[in-house]
Amino acid sequence: MSDSDVIKQVLQGERDMFRLLVERYQHMIFRTCIGFVHNKEDADDLTQEVFIQAFQSLSGFKGNSNFSTWIYRIAVNASLNKVRRSAGAIILQRIDSLLGTDKEHRLPASDSENPEDLLIGEEHRKWVRSAIDQLPEKQRVAIVLSKYEDLSQKQIAEIMNTSEGAVEALIQRAKANLRKKLSPFWKKS
Repeated sequence: MSDSDVIKQVLQGERDMFRLLVERYQHMIFRTCIGFVHNKEDADDLTQEVFIQAFQSLSGFKGNSNFSTWIYRIAVNASLNKVRRSAGAIILQRIDSLLGTDKEHRLPASDSENPEDLLIGEEHRKWVRSAIDQLPEKQRVAIVLSKYEDLSQKQIAEIMNTSEGAVEALIQRAKANLRKKLSPFWKKS
């Protein structure tokens, strides 16, 4: 059943059908949210908020774009709002579940894994997360959608409501800024 078929049924009163859209897009939305908030619990909450907002706004979905593009926009905006609200809080929050370093989901270390290498790897991930958090908003959106979600420039352009060329420029500037921000750290290690 296509997204538009599900949406039609939901708008005609079959509210339970919305669960199909949730099942179809929840992992994608979660990955997008965690790319901004770096915390599993916050990303779970945001994912739920995104679907609540999408459900409540579904009658306003015009179908001019794919449903996935529309819900990505909601996720990006909700994530950016969350980041803005918590800007005074600790910038670096753990994304252990995404990176596979939390105790619950971590695969046991093999005998060949050196504890020092593990610590250095975690330190490098923190540097990268911090550098991404410091990027200008549009660059951060473009790089998160590109690297966390592996979306094409065309898809990112639709989500950000801009041209593919602008997305390419944002990603290139984000990479250059990340290189500049991270180069002192790489020299230390």
